[in-house]
Parts: sequence; C-alpha cells; structure tokens
Amino acid sequence: MGDYEDKRDFTRTPEPGSGDRPDFGQGDRPFFVIQQHDASTMHWDFRLEVDGVLKSWAVPKGPSTDPRDKRLAVATEDHPVAYGDFEGVIPEGEYGDGSVVVWDAGPYENLRHGDDGEALPMSECLAQGQVEVRLQGSKLQGGYALVHSKMGGNEDAWLLVKMKDEGADARRRPTSTQPESVLTGRTVDDVAEEARE
Repeated sequence: MGDYEDKRDFTRTPEPGSGDRPDFGQGDRPFFVIQQHDASTMHWDFRLEVDGVLKSWAVPKGPSTDPRDKRLAVATEDHPVAYGDFEGVIPEGEYGDGSVVVWDAGPYENLRHGDDGEALPMSECLAQGQVEVRLQGSKLQGGYALVHSKMGGNEDAWLLVKMKDEGADARRRPTSTQPESVLTGRTVDDVAEEARE
C-alpha cells in the first residue's frame, strides 16, 4: 500500500492510514464498498476486500443495474481495509480532495470457480483480468463482472458490468435516485456543507 501512503499527508487528511476492518454484517466473509466521491469530477470508488487490502477502481458514471451498460472502471491504488467506512472531506490540495460517503457496502461472494469446483483465489482472478462477484448490498445485489479491458492501451482500464440475474433492472438509476450514504443517510453535498459550518 505504498502508493496509498505516498499520496497522502496524514497530518492534513482525515483518511485512515490503518485501522480496524469495518463491520458491514459480513462476519468472516470479504466485503465490498462503493464510496461516492465528489473530487475534481464526481465518481464512485468500487472496492473489494482481497488479501487484507481494498482493491479499488474509480467508476466515473457509477455502477449500473442494467446488464447492457459497460461502465469504465479505472484501477487505482490499494486502500487499507479501514478505509471501507470512511466518510468525510479530504482537504483542498490533498490527493482526491472532496467529499466522500459510503454509497453501498456489504459482503460479497466470488463466483469464479476452477475445474475442481472450488472458488478461485481472488488474486488469481485479478491476475487473469476476470472478476465475477455476487454483491449483497443495500442498493446493489447480484452478480457483477470486472473485466480488464485495457481500452486504448490503458493498463488501468477495466469494465464493470451487471450480470443478468435477479438483481438486474434496466429501469433503476440508483446512483441518481439513491444518493444517500448507507451508514449515515448523508449525501456528498451534506458532508461538504457540514465541513463548511
């Protein structure tokens, strides 16, 4: 996690450098978190707990519940698991400055299995550029695929796609109709306003 620490001044930012794993009702199961982040541009950070860190992708348009949508997801630096329940304002001038809320979170299940029927290690799925998970969140449920697309030769470019299952719904627009934090009920605007008071 050297990249994460190198980009931050922990005397200025409230972001965690380390700390406890948040409890999203997952028990021993790995968790996912999606943080809405109003930085230089609004985006949603999609994070999966893998091998003691949060593997992270910035999704400019946010996740969709429509399997026809292929959303760009740009791989970013690994974050500490303690970042999973971070909400607040990253100060101006700091990396990623802007307000952050926990838009959705919960346990996830790895859907990719080997020939023996056992789940493949997530690190192997990531190395192969093909991740398939079932999310059990408050806003998002069911299968999502992350595919390493390398669009335009960009090694950080992936695609986030909703799988066709019971959680798919082309009519829903959760990023616009459900902007509140699943932890506090605040929006990114609320968080920013509270910081100015």
